[in-house]
Parts: sequence; structure tokens; C-alpha cells
Amino acid sequence: MTRPLSKVAPDWWDYTTLDRSILDEAAKITIDTLPKLARPGFKINIFDTLQEFYAAEAMEYVRCFKQATASRPCGICGPIGPTEQLPIVAQIVNDLDLDLKYAHFWGMDEWIVDGKAAGLDFPLGFAKADMELCFNRIRPELRMPVENLHFPSEDPTDYIASFDEAECLIMQGGQGETKHWAFNDPVRRCGAYKDAPPSPEEYLKLSTRLVDLHPITLIQNARTSGGGTVQNVPNGAITVGPQQTWKAKQISIWHPGHHDNPFGQRLSTFMISQKIADSAVPMSLLSLHDDVVFNFYRHGFGVCDVEMH
Repeated sequence: MTRPLSKVAPDWWDYTTLDRSILDEAAKITIDTLPKLARPGFKINIFDTLQEFYAAEAMEYVRCFKQATASRPCGICGPIGPTEQLPIVAQIVNDLDLDLKYAHFWGMDEWIVDGKAAGLDFPLGFAKADMELCFNRIRPELRMPVENLHFPSEDPTDYIASFDEAECLIMQGGQGETKHWAFNDPVRRCGAYKDAPPSPEEYLKLSTRLVDLHPITLIQNARTSGGGTVQNVPNGAITVGPQQTWKAKQISIWHPGHHDNPFGQRLSTFMISQKIADSAVPMSLLSLHDDVVFNFYRHGFGVCDVEMH
């Protein structure tokens, strides 16, 4: 049976092409029933205040950095969304005099501008944000060596290799409105994927790569980072792939409530809980990983009731 066209971008796959029964069931979840969706390999945390939420997110960096030694170089792969945890990371590292000489950090993704990964002078740049909000705020004598900072570029060879040179303890991310982590968006509805999106097995074979971004992702990034100025958002990016994601011991996703909406938070949670893997909802593929944690801000979970404004 042919799946329906997307309601928002008919030339693409996305969550609106799912069977309606999945969508309707996800919409029923409340903050009180949310914890019941946890299962072995899928943990759910709920934080009552934003202070606790972002402090806990920052502490994931610190715990990973503290485990790094000369014989065990390791670290964390982190997002640009949320970013509120980044200055807290720098504050804790400085206050604890934590030496990062053996620690590693991987950026998840970056914009592609004129065929090249965005530089540190690009206003929306992700490496720029990581450096300005976190790593440049760490005292020079504590900073990790520049070669331990791994940002994806248009040629991802070195970036891909770095996941075998140091251990990624946690891949931390947010959730986009296409239900992506990093820029692992659904694919276009064409060619071999005209009638069905890639199987989970196909999608999980993808490595760090250049991608065209789903229209929903372009609008979301314009909304969250540029006041809606979509003309300033590039159409393409370089993103960490599922292959590298599966090298991380744990995947930790943070839902403050202003990146994806109440329904989106529910849908990915429901699909991972029930082990429904569908590449039209890339986040649902995390149901195939052995250790996934979803972290929610209670007051950002919202409701899916009709509210006319």
C-alpha cells in the first residue's frame, strides 16, 4: 500500500506520512504517563526547573571529560541546540580546575556554504557557537588541545577517523522538528525512495555526509536562530551519521520544549518506546540502539489539546 504524501513537503518523507494510528496514539501521552514509556535500554528523565535541566546537560560533558586519560582518550559529541548548557560547562571546568588535555569533543554538524563547511566567521556557524559559548571561555591552561576538537568539514575523512582514535562516551543532542538528531533528516521522495523511505537497515549504514535539508528544518532553524530570516539559512549541511552515532556508548537527547513541539516530543518517545523504527522519523531509529536517554523539561512538554489563538 502506497504511503500518503507529506502534508508539508510532498517531495520529501517525514512524520506526516506515518499511519495515523501511530500519530494519534502518540498525541495521547501526558506528562504523567510519560515515565511509563521507559523500558530497558530507554530511560526517561523529567526535570522540574530549567536550572536543573541545563546543569544536568552540562554535567554530561564534565563526566565524560573527567574519564579521559592518556591511556583512554574519550569525550562527548555535542549539539548546537540546546546551547544553554555550554557556558555552564566552561564554568564547571574552570571552577574544578579540570585539565582537558586528554579529553575530546565532537561537533555534530555544520552548515555548508558555497561548498565549504561554515567557518568561525559565519554568524549561524555551529563551531563558532561551540567555541564562543564554551571552549574559548575555559582558562587556556585547562583547554583541550586543538587537535582534540573535531568539527565536521566538507571532507569528513579525518572527522570519521577520529571516532576510532578516541572513545565517544555520549552523543548528546536535541530534536529537530523533522525528528532528527544532528542533521539526519528524512530523505527526498524520489528514485528508489519514491514509494517508501529507506529501511532502517539502509539508513543506519549512512556515515558522516553532506545532506540537503528538509524544508521543515530550514524553517525551524530560521525560527530558533534568526527570528525567522529563512533567507539566511543554508540549504545544505554536513552531519554526523548513524555509523558514528552507533559508536557512542550512550545517546542522550534533551527536550527543553522550544526546539520541537509538544507533539514531536511525544511521537519520538512513543516510537522508541514501542520499537517502531521508520526512517521518515529518524529519531525513531534510536530504538535500535542499546542505551538511549530522553531528558524532558516538565514545563516544556506542553499539551496536544486544541487551543485556539
